[in-house]
Amino acid sequence: IDICVNNASAIQLTGTLETDMKRYDLMHQINTRGTFLVSKMCIPHLKSAKNPHILNLAPPLDMKAKWFKNHVAYTMAKFGMSMCTLGMSAEFAKDGIAVNSLWPISTIDTAAVRNLLGGATVAAMSRSPDIMADAAHAIFMRPSREATGNF
Repeated sequence: IDICVNNASAIQLTGTLETDMKRYDLMHQINTRGTFLVSKMCIPHLKSAKNPHILNLAPPLDMKAKWFKNHVAYTMAKFGMSMCTLGMSAEFAKDGIAVNSLWPISTIDTAAVRNLLGGATVAAMSRSPDIMADAAHAIFMRPSREATGNF
């Protein structure tokens, strides 16, 4: 294994009182626990790779209330992925494993956008997924020992 990409995610953009615990658990199981577990299982193999990378599709850590106020549970789950980037990048820097996050500054035309965030109207105004693929490729081409802990 040379590269690990943690892209799986569960989303429900609801307030605290509207978020049922099954959905809360699902978001945390997939987003935070999934990122931790998949990374953990890949790291022993990544240690022997020539240019090892872990890439989490997770936002930069920003503790402003505006990111939490409308969907606390989802933001907590996504920031859990971000904390994996922060902690693992420091923990495995000595092994030469780069751990970084990638997050778009605009909407990307994905199933989540089409089904949950505005449908075809928002999708039409969104960037192509190709921009994320190109950005990920650029990250993977960088020497892992020189580029870790970035958002």
